[in-house]
Amino acid sequence: MKYSNNKVSDMKIAYIGGGSRGWAWTFMTDLAREAELSGTVRLYDLDTDAAKNNEIIGNALSERQDTAGKWKYVTKTSLKEALEGADFIVISILPGTFEEMQSDVHLPERLGIYQSVGDTAGPGGIIRALRTIPMFVEIGEAVKAYAPDAWVINYTNPMSLCVKTLYHVFPQIKAFGCCHEVFGTQNVLKKIAEDSLGLTDIKRDDIKVNVLGINHFTWFDYASCKGIDLMPVYRDYVKKHYDNGLEEKERNWANSTFDCAHRVKFDLFQEYGLIAAAGDRHLAEFMPGERYLKDPETVEFWKFGLTTVDWRKEDLKKRLERSKKIAAGEEQIELKASGEEGILLIKALCGLTTVVSNVNIPNTCRQIKNLPKDALVETNALFERDAIRPVMAGELPEKVRALVMPHVKNHDRVLKAALTCDKYLVVKAFKNDPLVKKRASNKEIEKLAEDMIHNTMKYLPKEWSNR
Repeated sequence: MKYSNNKVSDMKIAYIGGGSRGWAWTFMTDLAREAELSGTVRLYDLDTDAAKNNEIIGNALSERQDTAGKWKYVTKTSLKEALEGADFIVISILPGTFEEMQSDVHLPERLGIYQSVGDTAGPGGIIRALRTIPMFVEIGEAVKAYAPDAWVINYTNPMSLCVKTLYHVFPQIKAFGCCHEVFGTQNVLKKIAEDSLGLTDIKRDDIKVNVLGINHFTWFDYASCKGIDLMPVYRDYVKKHYDNGLEEKERNWANSTFDCAHRVKFDLFQEYGLIAAAGDRHLAEFMPGERYLKDPETVEFWKFGLTTVDWRKEDLKKRLERSKKIAAGEEQIELKASGEEGILLIKALCGLTTVVSNVNIPNTCRQIKNLPKDALVETNALFERDAIRPVMAGELPEKVRALVMPHVKNHDRVLKAALTCDKYLVVKAFKNDPLVKKRASNKEIEKLAEDMIHNTMKYLPKEWSNR
């Protein structure tokens, strides 16, 4: 990288999963809006044609007169080519296909186990991790060999296990996970502050919060806006709007893919006194199955939806079609802010600014005092030149810690299961997951785990077939 006049040029970014039809475009757009950064983005993907398509899209975007950041996009056909000399590495991959995810999400329904996302917790998250961890072992080893000093930014789920794997493979790696779920809850607080306090011109980053928990199961024990304590404001709002949630209008929530009325958040606040800081679809999967995901009727009662894999397949078809149109010049990517902070964090690590943001990293500094030191946690951290300094978040209340710990322990089980090809540990993780626990007999759970492993065998190490 070259520094001159508060700008960084000749930056080298390796994008693993560079054929993405979603995150890649978001990343490209945010880079194009940033005048202080320029350089080369190396796109690497197992689907080389998809990466080459994004190469066309990225270079066309960079050539537009309305783009401030100028980047050259090139496709690489090996990890070594992509990583050598990289300053930053971005990981955004789909582990497997939607066919495997179909089994992850929907096969447990035969036991009455419903999942609203199926990529982080629950049986779906566990099985997704089994095929993801070997990929991250390979990536971690490649980073160690070819770009040991690079900063590694992960967007792939299951976030906690992906980042945990990187540190297991290469303890000195400079890796962290980025997730926008906290931003969504800040926006909820922004709306509540506007409605309740009559404040105007509030920006999301005016909402100051203390973040503590694990990815997709994060919590705020502090929230303020322009010097005003928002915790009592939130308490009063929840009490008043508990039945309807933040979304007042009636709608068919069974057909909702990502939206929610935030009633799960409100319910968790009523019981635990902390603001649950992720989308309701994610939060529900960390809780006992009979609470929010007992059946589709219960899900609709709480005003969120089950994101089916059939919907994801149809959405992919649309994105593939759009990708062709953009590459052919028949459609342009709109240059609007994504709301993500990845590029801002890169600027901070380059020394161009400082920023405090939520981040997924090991609990090495005991930023959450009453979680294990080797847990992969989500808290705030200060980003500055070539450094991430965790903010000491304090302790989780014991009742909330009791909700988080089964998942922290499962992270250890699943990582070991993936590394040793141990079906017993997978079954044990299933039995200890709150979504599954007490929902079926041991024999039924064991059979479910066996069938789900079989359905993803194509993406598992060959040792699994001998187990």
